[in-house]
Amino acid sequence: MDKYVSWMAALRLLSGSVEIAAALIMLKLNQVDKALAVNSGLALVGPTILILTTAVGLTGMAQELSWGKLGWIGCGVAFLLIGILKK
Repeated sequence: MDKYVSWMAALRLLSGSVEIAAALIMLKLNQVDKALAVNSGLALVGPTILILTTAVGLTGMAQELSWGKLGWIGCGVAFLLIGILKK
C-alpha cells in the first residue's frame, strides 16, 4: 500500500473520530450553548485536516506534476479555504 495514501486515510480517520467524539460530548452536555461551543471548536479541525491531507497527497504526486499544475492545485485549495473560512 502506498505510504501517502495510508497517511491520507489515517488523517481522515482521525478527523472522523474527532467528529464522533464531539457529537458524543454534545449529547452528554445536553445544553445548546455548550454544544455550540464544542461545534465551534470543530471549525478548526475540518480545514486543518483538509490542508494536511492535501499536502500529503501533493507530496506524493509532486514528481508527477509540473510546477504549473501544482500552482493551479494550490489556487484551488486557497479558494476552498477562502470559501470555508470567509464570514
